[in-house]
Amino acid sequence: MRDLDSIDLAILGELQRDGRLSNQDLADAVGLSPSPCLRRVRRLEAEGVITGYTALVDPTAVGLSITAFVQIRLDRHNETAIESAEAAIREIPEVTEAFILAGDHDYLLKITVESFQAYERLLKTRLRRIPALTSMDTTFAFGTTKPLTPLQVPRGDRPGPRRE
Repeated sequence: MRDLDSIDLAILGELQRDGRLSNQDLADAVGLSPSPCLRRVRRLEAEGVITGYTALVDPTAVGLSITAFVQIRLDRHNETAIESAEAAIREIPEVTEAFILAGDHDYLLKITVESFQAYERLLKTRLRRIPALTSMDTTFAFGTTKPLTPLQVPRGDRPGPRRE
């Protein structure tokens, strides 16, 4: 973990709950005045602790009702095969998340598409063409019991209302 103090951690927690907070509201929530709060946020961004801001969209509201989790195995694990497979995965827009695994499979992909037919097309035209692919296992999700949630960053000692 980078050298983050309790105020940095509080800032991260607040921004994860609401990335649209004004600097004034964020400063009030973490017990800082606005200028030092903004400096800290900019530092956290510059250091790569905050990697970006985004809006979370309900997939079904935009016609993406199918979520598939695909476990992939590669037939070889040399540098060229891995780089080629990962480059191919990154190029598939329907892959919304991809994880490198330890164990029986090499990767876990989260794929979101509009229909089973769209998944079948994706399978035939993109997924089966991933370099060094040896097998795929697909599981379809029928619902979400816990949507994307903020990381539970360590809180340390919660800062009291103080001003820098």
